[in-house]
Amino acid sequence: MGVPRQVRVFWLVLAGATLLMLTVGTFLFLRELKAIRAQSQRLPVLGEVPDFLLVERSGRQMGLSELLGRVWVADFIFTHCAGPCPLLSATMQALQAPLRKYPDARLVSFSVDPERDTPEVLSGYADRYLADADRWLFLTGEKPGVYSVIRNGFQLGVGGVEEGTDQIMHSLRFALVDRRGRVRAYYDGTDPGLVKKLLPDMRALLKEGN
Repeated sequence: MGVPRQVRVFWLVLAGATLLMLTVGTFLFLRELKAIRAQSQRLPVLGEVPDFLLVERSGRQMGLSELLGRVWVADFIFTHCAGPCPLLSATMQALQAPLRKYPDARLVSFSVDPERDTPEVLSGYADRYLADADRWLFLTGEKPGVYSVIRNGFQLGVGGVEEGTDQIMHSLRFALVDRRGRVRAYYDGTDPGLVKKLLPDMRALLKEGN
């Protein structure tokens, strides 16, 4: 005798339900695994940029509030630098093209010699590097305020002059800052491979949202 039709239907329904449960279970497992993996790959929070009020090369005052909601890269330079500053600025220039398609990405250069680097001086310096005025910002201001942001926010060294020169000692690191003003990574600004290392991290922060 053949298997009764009701029994065949029962086993078919059971097999279908089991397959569905396995499919849903696998999907949920893979989604959870992906979330765990993404969490493990997130950049740590290394510090927080304090609020500030500085002057952009355009002459307008600018505070941290204008950068909140954006992901940005900071470096620290001065315009009469006879050392590595031109290399740092050339790297920032190289970042402009790949970041152009991200409206929330910014580049920010802080002058470590704000007494000489007036907005006009910074504007001329920026022009030499073809800096996009809307995307690459140059900040100066009162020296105590600038140095406080660098030392207390970015936790980087600045100040002092090399003996027998007018060259200011300062950090050569780049800092990556998220939408909430938190420092998430540092990079060696003199590393020839910096752009390739920094861009994936920046894209990851741009996807994080606020």
